[in-house]
Amino acid sequence: MSNISAQLVKELRERSGAGMMECKKALVENNGDIETAMEWLRKSGLAKADKKASRIAAEGRIVAAQATGKAVLVEVNCETDFVAKDASFLKFSDTVADVALNSGAADIDALKAAAYPGAANVEEAGKALIATIGEKIDVRRLARVESDGVIGAYIHGGRIGVLVALKGGSEELAKGIAMHVAAMNPPYVRADDVPADFLAKEKDIALSQMSDKDKAKPAEILEKIVAGKVNKIISEVTLLGQPYVLDTNVTVADALKKDGADVISVARLAVGEGIEKATEDFAAEVMKQAGLA
Repeated sequence: MSNISAQLVKELRERSGAGMMECKKALVENNGDIETAMEWLRKSGLAKADKKASRIAAEGRIVAAQATGKAVLVEVNCETDFVAKDASFLKFSDTVADVALNSGAADIDALKAAAYPGAANVEEAGKALIATIGEKIDVRRLARVESDGVIGAYIHGGRIGVLVALKGGSEELAKGIAMHVAAMNPPYVRADDVPADFLAKEKDIALSQMSDKDKAKPAEILEKIVAGKVNKIISEVTLLGQPYVLDTNVTVADALKKDGADVISVARLAVGEGIEKATEDFAAEVMKQAGLA
């Protein structure tokens, strides 16, 4: 059976942790039966990540690598904070960041397929680490910034990473802006980036919050009052409008202007963003075991 679908290969890869070619071979050998193919892989010793692929890996590290004109952030996940501090995991994630920087990988699939020292690629190196550590390991996200200008990188506690590329300015300023983004996480860079529907919603909210006395004012005055409220919101949700964390007497825009700089691009990753973490109510579990619930 040669007409094995890519989706079936992908599903077996996620379940088994084996490589793409091994999964395709297993499916061909077993006529496309995924359960039999899974058993075939296990018997062959290739299903290194079996029973781990479905686990939630929401801990880990954000790692940065940087060279002239380019920088990357990579999120590498594991299941527990304990493993996130393990020497093997630290070495693996650092190496993955270097591979991401030097390979030119533009997305996570390209990164997983990129050559890794001592292994066929990053994905296979990760599978080997799973077998050693006993936890699910996932190279989950990649952010790349390339620029002829200055690039600032900042990692906060291994859990938040930011890259900021500037036109003009200094490395010190770029790193300072990156620290600001790490702390404040502004959803937009500048006012022009704020979606029209967001502004319309904020305008409606501003109108609804006004007193009847204010609403009775002439239209042009009412419009100015609403515009003032909306502009305040825009300042709060944009990088350039926020007070600069390293000098709250000025905005980020002011700090940039002082150095004749402007923001070209921003990338921010935080460990576990978007992953639904399992929560355990230990008190309820004890009650249940004791027959009290």
